[in-house]
Amino acid sequence: MDRTEFRRRVGERPYLFDGAMGTQLLAKGVSPEANLDGVNLSDPALVAEIHRAYIEAGADIIESNTFGANRYKLTEHGLADRLAEINQTAVTIARRVIEGSFKDVLLAGSVGPLGARLAPLGRVKRHEARAAFREQIEALITAGVDLLALETISDLWEMEEAVTAARAIAPDIPIVAMMTFTRDDLTLLGNRPDAVARRLADLDVDVIGVNCSGGPAQVLRITMMMRQVAPEALLAASPNAGWPEASAEGRVFYPATPEYYGKYAVGLVEAGACIVGGCCGTTEEHIAAMRLALDSPDYVGMELPHVRVVEREDKGTAVPDEPTQLAQYLTGGTFVITVEMRPPRGVSPHRLLRGAHMLKEAGANILNIADTPVAQMRMSAWAAAHLVQKEVGLETILHFPTRGRNLLRVQGDLLAAYAMNIRNLFVTMGDPTRIGDYPEAMDTFDIVPSGLIQLIKKQFNAGVDKAGQEIDRATNFVVGCALSLTPHDVEREMKLLRKKIRNGADFALTQPIFDPQAARSFVERYETTYGEPLIPLIAGMYPLYNGRNAEFLHNEVPGIIIPQALRQRMHQSDNSQQEGVRIAAEILAEIRPFTAGVYMMPAFSRYDLVADVLDELT
Repeated sequence: MDRTEFRRRVGERPYLFDGAMGTQLLAKGVSPEANLDGVNLSDPALVAEIHRAYIEAGADIIESNTFGANRYKLTEHGLADRLAEINQTAVTIARRVIEGSFKDVLLAGSVGPLGARLAPLGRVKRHEARAAFREQIEALITAGVDLLALETISDLWEMEEAVTAARAIAPDIPIVAMMTFTRDDLTLLGNRPDAVARRLADLDVDVIGVNCSGGPAQVLRITMMMRQVAPEALLAASPNAGWPEASAEGRVFYPATPEYYGKYAVGLVEAGACIVGGCCGTTEEHIAAMRLALDSPDYVGMELPHVRVVEREDKGTAVPDEPTQLAQYLTGGTFVITVEMRPPRGVSPHRLLRGAHMLKEAGANILNIADTPVAQMRMSAWAAAHLVQKEVGLETILHFPTRGRNLLRVQGDLLAAYAMNIRNLFVTMGDPTRIGDYPEAMDTFDIVPSGLIQLIKKQFNAGVDKAGQEIDRATNFVVGCALSLTPHDVEREMKLLRKKIRNGADFALTQPIFDPQAARSFVERYETTYGEPLIPLIAGMYPLYNGRNAEFLHNEVPGIIIPQALRQRMHQSDNSQQEGVRIAAEILAEIRPFTAGVYMMPAFSRYDLVADVLDELT
């Protein structure tokens, strides 16, 4: 069946999708730790049983059990090498059930999100996402699906790559493209239903819509919003059976009853949907109730709510806050002298503040406050930075790792920092928890450093959050990124740096430099390659403590290369600490002409050694 025929069919009468596959498999005993797509191979009879129940309940379209059968999700279970087999087996199972039912039922190849974020919020490049979608979709089409259901996707860029992959393989296969929304009627990445509908309507698909999300009430509301901005589009709607609830035993329940679903089936069609169905938590009873409602001319559905899409008002451009002292140093040519300080491992800030006062007297004009360095439990870096600024009178650069924070916490922490007048940030990935005090602690993240830089500079500094909602005033953060001037892979480091610069980085803090000539070569190569000057560099400087410390850094810390001559000097010196100070002062003299500042990292929190280097500088 081609696209024209499919559009004609669903335009003539409402078509009914099936219900949930995943929650049904779990309800029938499949382990929550199992790969649900792998059940196609381990228990095909169980998958067939669920398909058969939905067809008997009255579904016009059933979906293959392939929602997560892509390379990223299958890799987590060691099944990536069986991707084609899993997808094709799923189609074979469903097709046999359809043929055995002797009913005119269509088979949709289910394609869900990759389970890995696309850049800039994640590390998957768009062409990599397209390739992953292509290999799954190719397997489904080869096996003989009638249409594709691209579903439960929250990233419009990801949806676009899925559609592009599908059209490259089969220009004439029907595609139903459905996005999912959070409780506040926004996608996880902050897109409103009207914006989603406009973008989806521009894609080369046949039906657009919403699935999963919350319960039928929310999906009805979103469907009506989509209809307002895309009146010519064919719409699909497949809600969850309400918001999930967990029992004391850990089982998940969905509250919406089949009767409730029947009323909403009629309401969704009245709102403009030509395809309706169920998602998480729905069973064959829900689909049977929807079938009954759709086939009964006098069935009374839910009263449609009043929905109106309101365009956001333009409130004009707010006057930004004054530039930070750091920003003024970088633009005015004042050499930045900053030192990394670690918050205390308790509640007393006295040692931190004493060290900060000493460094100020030695010539530091900015202080860096690390956030859980080496994944060790310490006082909140925001509190430490606030105390230093208040008690010592020096601005701080707050280290802001993305690791261990979801998008909600990231944005809340940004607002908190700005409210405390902490406006210089160093965005970094952060140290993995496995190396620290709590190796079992959560170590995930929703956004990578380059994506966070973009969020801060192009959204928060423009007065909106990630969801596009206005905050009370635009921020004026100054944002730094991490850089190695002596990397093992120069090309990769240059490309990553350029991406961070494109996303808005104002300056770079480098890893410790021990080879000034190599550092200068990196700068020259970057500027020659891209034909543009580098952003200001604040060069990392680490006064070596002794020979053993030098060997450890060289051999065990990624990105740090210490020439053998310097390591030899540290081994042979009668006063290794002073030798480390002399080496640092020599390197600093060589790098000063092409850097905007120095970023001192004291070994073992020996601020006195840093002060000795600063004496040489000032």
